[in-house]
Amino acid sequence: MKLIGPFSQILTLGNLALKGALHDYELQIEIEAGVLVDNSKVIKTGDFQKLRKENPNSAIEEIFEDAVLLPGFVDCHTHSCFAGSRAMDFAERNAGTSYLDIAAKGGGIWSSVSQTREASDEKLKKLTEERVNGFLKNGITTIEIKTGYGLSVEHEIRLLNIINNLDTKAFIVSTCLAAHVKPRDFEGSSKEYLEHLVNELLPSIKKLSKRIDIFTEKSAFDIEESTAYLQKAKDLGFEITVHADQFTFGASKMAVALHALSADHLEAINEEGIKILAQSDTVAVALPGASIGLGEPFTPARKLLDAGACLAIASDYNPGSAPMGDLLTQAAILATFEKLSTAEVLAGLTFRAAKALNINTIGKIEKGFQADFQAYPTSDYREILYHQGQMKPNAVWKSGINISTQNI
Repeated sequence: MKLIGPFSQILTLGNLALKGALHDYELQIEIEAGVLVDNSKVIKTGDFQKLRKENPNSAIEEIFEDAVLLPGFVDCHTHSCFAGSRAMDFAERNAGTSYLDIAAKGGGIWSSVSQTREASDEKLKKLTEERVNGFLKNGITTIEIKTGYGLSVEHEIRLLNIINNLDTKAFIVSTCLAAHVKPRDFEGSSKEYLEHLVNELLPSIKKLSKRIDIFTEKSAFDIEESTAYLQKAKDLGFEITVHADQFTFGASKMAVALHALSADHLEAINEEGIKILAQSDTVAVALPGASIGLGEPFTPARKLLDAGACLAIASDYNPGSAPMGDLLTQAAILATFEKLSTAEVLAGLTFRAAKALNINTIGKIEKGFQADFQAYPTSDYREILYHQGQMKPNAVWKSGINISTQNI
């Protein structure tokens, strides 16, 4: 048993709703408080001195400076396993060249596929570990990582093996995005490529990942193709998620109809889609990094929340459309443009994002939850978003262990 504290404020997030709009007055804030941890789980939070008296045999990890404790963040949508750069794409987009024109010239996703395929296992593993451990230092204790830069049976399995064997203390959730786009070296139609994945890839990866994703868009796979693929993945026992409504509307309705865990992007969702999504159990995942990287509108987060949706916020970290990778900065910017309360942002970065990964034991600081925390050097939680990502945590705990002083 270990007692950690005292913290100027602990935001447990324990009493916040899973869906809909939230107000800051709903935040449960414990003052001069501590958290009691045992076997990697939260036992209790409360007044630090009282907990100390009640648990005299507990080890003490004492905090000597003002600090605000939050649950560890959950980044539920990243493409962190890749090699190479797409700086040329970024420069061309800013100069006025369209995304589709760049792809036609050999840029875009296929550029990342080519560079990732060429990288050795050792190099790709090292690059991914560096990124993931950088996220961990910034308080992101659970990280989803998609494949999608392999786009063949051999290379997709290779990427899943690398993702599942990273040297990191962060909790990693792998997702197979072999249906990112149809690879240029596949001789056949998009429909035939998806059938190839169902027959040759999905049966081989059941022990490597339980999640399947697809990019449903005019430049990738259409609604009919995506529906057939996702249904077959579900029939094989996989959980599903969808890249939905990034540029055109439609895939969010499909995601709800198929009971997908989440519909991610949603920059092009309309009023009909917002209503349908809000009335479902499918999580709406906003990806502000993609809007910043592409110069596109933000996901209508305010409308989704007001309609009653469960809104998560993720980084979409990838080499093409979202190369920043700073989740807190992106969330703070989204909050400014979409007028999100601090409670809504924190919920979207923690337990609501955990729901998108189908995990119900992370994202809050309450009894029975995983002891994943982060502490910020302030006595007022409002300072964290106020600094728009420039205030970083000065301590991070994974499963109750302070990893901030360790070599990660």
